[in-house]
Amino acid sequence: MNPTFSLQTRLAFSPHRLLCKPFSFSSSKTLTVVACSNSLHHGPSLRHGHGSVPEPVPNLTEQSSIDRDIFTRVFDLAALRVPAAECSELERRLRGHLLNWPRIRNVARVSGDDVDPSISKLLSRNPESYSSDEEPQLSPVLHREKLIKQFNHRGFINFRNLAKISRPKKKKKRYNERNDDSTEKIETSSVYKVELVSEEDNAEDWSTLIGEEFKGGSWRGPTRLLLLDERYAKTETHMLPGAVKALLYCENERGINSLYELVHCRLTIFYSYWQMTELLEALLPEDVIVPSGFETIGHIAHLNLREEHLPYKKLIAQVVLDKNKPKIQTVVNKTDAIENDYRTMQLEVLAGNHSLVTTVIENGIRFQLDLATVYWNSRLATERQRLIASFTNSDVVCDVFAGVGPIAISAARKARHVYANDLNPNAVEYIERNIVLNKLDRKIEVFNMDGRRFVNAIFSSPQIFPITQVVMNLPNDAAEFLDIFKGIFRNRSNDDDSCILPKIHVYGFSKAQNPEFDFHERINMALCETVREVEMNRVRLVAPGKWMLCASFNLPRAVAFGKPLIKVV
Repeated sequence: MNPTFSLQTRLAFSPHRLLCKPFSFSSSKTLTVVACSNSLHHGPSLRHGHGSVPEPVPNLTEQSSIDRDIFTRVFDLAALRVPAAECSELERRLRGHLLNWPRIRNVARVSGDDVDPSISKLLSRNPESYSSDEEPQLSPVLHREKLIKQFNHRGFINFRNLAKISRPKKKKKRYNERNDDSTEKIETSSVYKVELVSEEDNAEDWSTLIGEEFKGGSWRGPTRLLLLDERYAKTETHMLPGAVKALLYCENERGINSLYELVHCRLTIFYSYWQMTELLEALLPEDVIVPSGFETIGHIAHLNLREEHLPYKKLIAQVVLDKNKPKIQTVVNKTDAIENDYRTMQLEVLAGNHSLVTTVIENGIRFQLDLATVYWNSRLATERQRLIASFTNSDVVCDVFAGVGPIAISAARKARHVYANDLNPNAVEYIERNIVLNKLDRKIEVFNMDGRRFVNAIFSSPQIFPITQVVMNLPNDAAEFLDIFKGIFRNRSNDDDSCILPKIHVYGFSKAQNPEFDFHERINMALCETVREVEMNRVRLVAPGKWMLCASFNLPRAVAFGKPLIKVV
């Protein structure tokens, strides 16, 4: 792709990622661009509307900030201006003919139309509204009681000046408004803005009586705008749907001044409206796949960018940060595979603050961790929940590779007792914090040892509760640690029926065509024994053709009372 193309050009010619069919092949096999502006679509798109022409982007690889103004799109719409009291009913009746765009309301409020009810009768067009239904004049005592009842914690209801004195002023947000006298601002937010294009040149001027907001337009009572579908934007009245025409014609036949009016509006959509994938489709070249997902760890978004994404990593991170605030405050990318004994990741902070200390809440349990020094994977939350569900309140759990305690602490809420171990001293420090944080310090004992030494020490100690569940969540190497269970009860009699054989849950990876069979064979080789009943669960697909599995089986008696394969020092 030519890097000198402007962003507007790239938006107009992104066929395969913008779900349209802009190419057709002629008989001479030449490639022809076909306009797709008339194709039907639902909702706004960066391909449609109009706005200011963006500056050309010479090289996206050197750009780390986003010009949000180039994503502003303006759409011309038609709307029905109706009385506010009838707005809800008319919205239900005309639902199929309204705009119905995602995250944009079909009803727009007209700023300044809602005035105090006590003066609405004086400004009403209908003289019958203030002739005979006036309230009777109250005595001074009753009038005082009425005022008392109309005073709330925010101030006087009917006396605006006193209300302003009784509470501090609210800070009003300032927006960039157009210097266009032909438009009247209707509804403004950080997502979109609706403006009414005024066509009344000889309108009454009420600005000196009820404020500058009414200058250039006659007041007709509280009104709302029902935004019609985009295809009716420049349609004559006789081409409108029957339901809309019936509403306008019936009102015109009543005479006097119609309360229903067909008006033209301008809908401006800002950067905040667009979804993350829509923005990335516009920013990245056509031949680059748009990254659509990331892992959330507390306030951190963890990306796994491909090599083709690395030149645009700053832009991708900024979009991820913008579209997921305030929950996400830091965006990181893993720069290298996990190869060290502590299972820590090499991370690069791409956007946001540089703090990697965060708090994760999983199944009602809080975990504090430092992503730079310990391991955490939020994608295993469902697997951890499945495993904990298999435990009972009489189980004693041994977690050989506990990390910061996602399994050990969760199991402690259900099991009788838990023994947790990890080789990483930083992980041991955080698991001790998390135990105190979740008030489970009486049910968990923490160790900082090698996995083999830990298993041998736990099963050989007479002061330890009999272990019923063993969890070995170290997919890269857990199967290699199974040989420690060979002869684990060698100092006990084989005829001892009180000896409890634990159930082992071991995790591993497999790239084989039949991953369950491959993992089962590796377990048999590590134990030097054939384990007949093994429950296999596919946890998740970590890479194309690479599965993470969990094998659960009861430790065979022949293995537990056999001759040990290695000597633990």
